[in-house]
Amino acid sequence: MGEVVRIVVFVMAFISCNALLDLSGVPQVKGTWMATTTLPCAYMPSEGFTQQMLSWSIERDHRTSTIFRRDDSGDHILLAQFRDRVSVPKHSPGNASLLIENLEMPDSGHYTCKVIWRSENNSLVTKEVTTVVKVVKVAVTKPVIRAGELGLAVPAGARTSLTCVADGSPPISYRWFRSIPGGKALLLSSQAELAWDSLQPSDAGKYYCEAENRAGARAVQQSDTVELTVRGSPVTQQPSAGTDRHARPPLTPRGSGTQQVPTEPLYEVAFCSTADVMRLETDVEVPVKCLHKKTNCKTETFNDTFTVKDDSHNSVYIRKNPEYENLVSAMESEYETERI
Repeated sequence: MGEVVRIVVFVMAFISCNALLDLSGVPQVKGTWMATTTLPCAYMPSEGFTQQMLSWSIERDHRTSTIFRRDDSGDHILLAQFRDRVSVPKHSPGNASLLIENLEMPDSGHYTCKVIWRSENNSLVTKEVTTVVKVVKVAVTKPVIRAGELGLAVPAGARTSLTCVADGSPPISYRWFRSIPGGKALLLSSQAELAWDSLQPSDAGKYYCEAENRAGARAVQQSDTVELTVRGSPVTQQPSAGTDRHARPPLTPRGSGTQQVPTEPLYEVAFCSTADVMRLETDVEVPVKCLHKKTNCKTETFNDTFTVKDDSHNSVYIRKNPEYENLVSAMESEYETERI
């Protein structure tokens, strides 16, 4: 009788442990070509049972091959086509899910997750769960434009961006356009994000994007148009108070003298065989010379005069006054005037 009781207790414990160590998964997973997918496989850890071995295998064309195995020696990827593309969480007890990156069309098949536990009395418990994986190519969806943190009404000079977002099998290519008069569009970028470091009023306008991938007939999807507005004018640096940004320092004549040229415009009048009138700006130094061949050339002065010497030339400058202005105006009708 005692032997029967022991057998019954062992069977009940075995049934209970098998119930606790049951694997859970899903019957089918549809994966997107060139995307990432996860095949669920999980169990509830039970006291007294230690995971001895975990493996994933694939069945294709009536052939079964082991993809991944984890045992006391570590993790092993046994199929070259899955190398650097599959992984199982390491520090998550009870989670045996398989992550597959960059799905290829040949990755379709039946995947089996198998876990073996060892009990305290060295007995082994094995569980399996199978998931059918179908890899499909998904055409790109209609893209959506997402504005930056500042929205679509952005202050001038601010940094902002517009991002084109679409779903479908990668890789997805993007193009940005700006509407221009005449129903035409200007191609701006071939990136998902259109960014400005310093938005200007001229950047205001209507924008839209296109998305395309290699799935199906490679149909191009176009987003709705959004209008970007720029508020205010860009801030420019103003000259400090009391400062004329066009002001120039007074001219100091060459030589050892310290005499300053007057800040008012100066004139030099030279009467030659053909008289010439030349206007000299206060910040330009040039030798005095006639515009035509000199014959009986002399210089006459009016009002106050002074001389500024330049190496080998003497120049006589006349301070401007109303009477002298009248004289120059009268002479301009008869003689040639040149501004130097």
